[in-house]
Amino acid sequence: MTWGAAATKRILLEIVGWTLVLAGIAALVLPGPGLVLLFCGLLVLSQQYEWAERRLEPVERRAMQAAAEGVRTWPRIIGSTLGALWLVGIGIYWIVSPPAPDWWPVPDRWWLFGGLGTGITLVLSGILAFGLLIYSYRRFRGQVMSGMTAEQAVASTEEDD
Repeated sequence: MTWGAAATKRILLEIVGWTLVLAGIAALVLPGPGLVLLFCGLLVLSQQYEWAERRLEPVERRAMQAAAEGVRTWPRIIGSTLGALWLVGIGIYWIVSPPAPDWWPVPDRWWLFGGLGTGITLVLSGILAFGLLIYSYRRFRGQVMSGMTAEQAVASTEEDD
């Protein structure tokens, strides 16, 4: 690989990795799969940095534990499903972008700010949430129903891999 191609690859990996890390940090408090995005960002950055590789395993373990906990009870599964549906629904509403209602107290330009991009991001987040819920259910539901803790279920599936 030439120097120019290597530099381009490194810059692209940096941009993608840091974007995913920042999105993951934001999604820890906003709607979205924060730990998954953080893990993906660290995975990309671990190709360049040893510090990222060292932090990869603890983040992956915590994400898997959260996934196992998320399917422990039916109320959690139903809540996650409703949350994903809400994200998709609000995203579609954002895409349609109806006019600001009469009760809106600030200038109309602040009604559903972000436009189409925000709506698409919300819909994609909801679809990703559904996918993660299905993955978690298929991978961990049997173990947590048999009485395993989330940590035991994750350890059990790690042994199977």
